[in-house]
Amino acid sequence: MRPAARVPCLVGVGETRYTKWGGTTDASEYQLALEAITKAVSDAGLRIDDVDGLASFAQDRNDATFVAADLGLPELRYASLSWLPGGGGACAAVANAAAAVADGQAEVVVVYRALCQGQFGRFGQGPGNQPRSPGPPPVPRIRSAKSLLAAHVAFTMPFGVFGPPIAYAMVLQRHMHRYGTMAEQMGQVAVTARAHAARNPRAVMAEYAMTMDDYLNSRMVSEPFRLFDCCLENDGACAVVVTSAERAADLARPRVEILAEAQGTLQGFGHGQYTNVSMPDDDYTSAGARGVARRLWARAGLTPADVDVAQIYDHFTGLVLLSLEDFGFCERGQGGPFAASGALSWPDGSLPTNTHGGSLSEAYIHGLNHVIEGVRQLRGESTCQVQGAATCLVTSAAGVPTSALILGRP
Repeated sequence: MRPAARVPCLVGVGETRYTKWGGTTDASEYQLALEAITKAVSDAGLRIDDVDGLASFAQDRNDATFVAADLGLPELRYASLSWLPGGGGACAAVANAAAAVADGQAEVVVVYRALCQGQFGRFGQGPGNQPRSPGPPPVPRIRSAKSLLAAHVAFTMPFGVFGPPIAYAMVLQRHMHRYGTMAEQMGQVAVTARAHAARNPRAVMAEYAMTMDDYLNSRMVSEPFRLFDCCLENDGACAVVVTSAERAADLARPRVEILAEAQGTLQGFGHGQYTNVSMPDDDYTSAGARGVARRLWARAGLTPADVDVAQIYDHFTGLVLLSLEDFGFCERGQGGPFAASGALSWPDGSLPTNTHGGSLSEAYIHGLNHVIEGVRQLRGESTCQVQGAATCLVTSAAGVPTSALILGRP
């Protein structure tokens, strides 16, 4: 049991402007990271000199040591980077910051993520789908893979599995075969997210309404995924500030307590459904999060029925359905009917979900903006505010080793 004074809390949030892919031309990704951190610290009513810890998650290009130097932190006492891949590590980074605060390793830790896809290679663009110059094909050469993930992908790329939409499409095809999941059920996730984004001026897609017909008529990307099943590609950055309840008591803004956190993966899951197609069927057609979910509910002493609002990682609509199942909001195979029932909608759904528009319609910042929306909901500041919201579930990416948080209002 943590001492009450050391209970970790979220006390500040900060974001840059979110733009479509390539929309940021006046700042580097690194500059956006610094901007988001500065805004989050200011939102908390703190000064940069108060910060003594920094945290992020896998593949972040903006090293904490350089961030600390360029922001002028008096001392960096704690720095961590979650190993969980891609968006699987967003909640884990917050959990790591919370652990550092609870243990007294640091007093104020900022968790950040900057993602300028327009300034770097696009996700999913590998040698299998880039235009080839005229002339005879190049002679194949044996080369060493740059990472274990690259080595795994090398086995699937010759068969055309060179990006996440293709890999996860196979998972949803299997889910549809086993349980009868339908396109319209995935479409309900997309349409609901867009409706929430319409109320959020920060959302990239705020001015672009979507109907079910719009969804069904959008082009196929990788069956069964249509264009609007897939998350946005964005430039932007965001950050959150973690400190102790004792320190938060002196701040002007309401604090949000981190009631529970969990991270990890199933046996043999590796990089998950993206590379591992030999796992048991029940794991393959899941979010791969049932162990994380079990530990999370146990740590919080809560059940899914106690959750007022949820921010569920939505890189693809179908993976939201799988997360709903893994975290116990419906039975295995019932994620589609649950979404189709209107449960995810605001204000009348039983589980308003991704009330900022999510990665499908606000911005894709590897899920850290979902944590920000959780804080806004429990502060009473969301553009789709759930009245009386006291608990919020935040999940990170499904289909890879992942993490999750339960946030609460004191």
